[in-house]
Amino acid sequence: MSFSRRNFLIATGVVAASSSVLTACGGGGGGGSASDTPKVTGSKTMEIPVGTKADSTGPAPEVKGAVKGGTIYSLEQFDMDHMDPAQIYVSTEAAITVPIMRGLTGYKIDDKGGVTLVGDAATDPGTPKDGGKTWVFTLKDGLKWEDGSDVTMDDVRHTFERLFASFVTEGPRYVQQWLVGGDKYKGPYEGKHLDSIEVDGKTITFRLNEPRGDFNYTLAMRGYALVPEKQDTKEKYDKQPFSCGPYRIESRSVGKSLTYVRNEHWDPATDPIRNAYPDKFAFSFGFQPLAATDRYIADKGNDQYAVPIFNEVAAERVAQVLTDAELKKRVLTAVDTVTYYWPINTTRVTDVKVRQAINWAWPHQQLQTIRGGASVTEIATTILSPVTPGYEKFDLYGTTKKPGGDPAKAKALLKEAGKLGQKLVIAYQQSDNSVKQAVAIKNALEEAGFTVVNKQVDKSTFYTQIGKIDNGYDVFAAGWSPDWPNGYSVFYPCWSGENIGNGRNNYAQLDDTGVNKAIDAASAITDPEKANKAWAAIDRQIMELAAVVPDYHSIRNWMYGSKVGNVVYDAGNTCVALCKLYAKK
Repeated sequence: MSFSRRNFLIATGVVAASSSVLTACGGGGGGGSASDTPKVTGSKTMEIPVGTKADSTGPAPEVKGAVKGGTIYSLEQFDMDHMDPAQIYVSTEAAITVPIMRGLTGYKIDDKGGVTLVGDAATDPGTPKDGGKTWVFTLKDGLKWEDGSDVTMDDVRHTFERLFASFVTEGPRYVQQWLVGGDKYKGPYEGKHLDSIEVDGKTITFRLNEPRGDFNYTLAMRGYALVPEKQDTKEKYDKQPFSCGPYRIESRSVGKSLTYVRNEHWDPATDPIRNAYPDKFAFSFGFQPLAATDRYIADKGNDQYAVPIFNEVAAERVAQVLTDAELKKRVLTAVDTVTYYWPINTTRVTDVKVRQAINWAWPHQQLQTIRGGASVTEIATTILSPVTPGYEKFDLYGTTKKPGGDPAKAKALLKEAGKLGQKLVIAYQQSDNSVKQAVAIKNALEEAGFTVVNKQVDKSTFYTQIGKIDNGYDVFAAGWSPDWPNGYSVFYPCWSGENIGNGRNNYAQLDDTGVNKAIDAASAITDPEKANKAWAAIDRQIMELAAVVPDYHSIRNWMYGSKVGNVVYDAGNTCVALCKLYAKK
């Protein structure tokens, strides 16, 4: 996801399986020690079914005890790099826009934390035909934009046609890849429609070049949220998107603040997903995790009504917060499908032995300690997370036996390659904790015989920078959570040679013929069990090429104010469910 990008696996086109959503201590739960924090390996999974037309009918179920009114605040590290849905592919951007953006499909959360795929702007989750090569959706009546105008079928078609515009570089590419004729289409701005998108009355039909049983799940991604044709300002839309959800943007100071107020034209009868209890959301940016955590602990003034989008409990406060029964009552804990890793730029670091040396030298245990220990992360040796279908445990670089790294083994490989002293430029995100981790990495790699230059990159544009072909970096922090938990939505976007380009997600720029062929072959396997084995083999294949250093799997711990009610996990967007909480009186 970039970090934590995901939706859900579809095994048959009818049922989605295996998205781990373990919630401990949410909305006033108990707690008293860090030892009862869930582990990633061995976590139970949860089925995510496709809902019915009835499930897709609003209003959203009321939250027991919720009251209307008040303001919810948030203290975050950084502003959003993108707010144009076509450009959104980072989890925080997807999370923060749930209250203002609606797609044809979305995820409905029940009172036990279960998630169902339902029609959002559509009357149901869609109807597949021709074995999944054709998908049909019908737009609901009564949908309005924030200016009171109707959401039209022209808007729906425009939403998908504008994905092909040249300025759209950083969002998901699935729909563009799958629509018939998409490889030659240049977007709607010259007055041309894409023939494989057909509109008839309030029905839209998508004709795909391959069967996709998961197409309705794909459309639940924020990257496919609706955009009004008349309000489309192209590149400028990224700064001020138009709302058809329960809230709209009242004000925005880029890098500093973002405020949502009610959209008076939103009709809850059309929306099965979102409740709208607070009158306002006020997001503030520029707060490092430690500063934010200390304010949550103090729980004074408006901070009593604050809830995080991204900032988790700071590493320096993990032990304090998770071992204090009263503080832990205000922590939402969830196991995520994300694997954070460090791609190695294979166009700059071309020798596989050098890349393997980086893996052998990596200081996993030191980094885990800096991040707060085993309560918040589990050391990774694979690209796939243990809670993602297709995962098979293996360890090619001795991490389990020597989690602190093996500098002697790494140096021997460098010497064998004739590359002792090789320079590595390492990019990392701008935060206090990231600086500590970068120092540990530099020390470990230099002990192994590298010469290391660390480069700090602004968090708000980090993924834009590392997503450039000529970014000037050899190794950089990144991470990925499947767009729906299966191998395809991990390995195609991040490791296929077809997905190399500015704004794409193959950060390592790996273009290996064997990997490319294996991804194509696995994509065509319809039997889930056989497909999972194929994805596991691809995981190993990429690790043998050492195109990446897997770092850790995440256990999220979000702390919030004492006057925020019903803080629950949104498994569809891997975040706190903004549209389920309320401000207590």
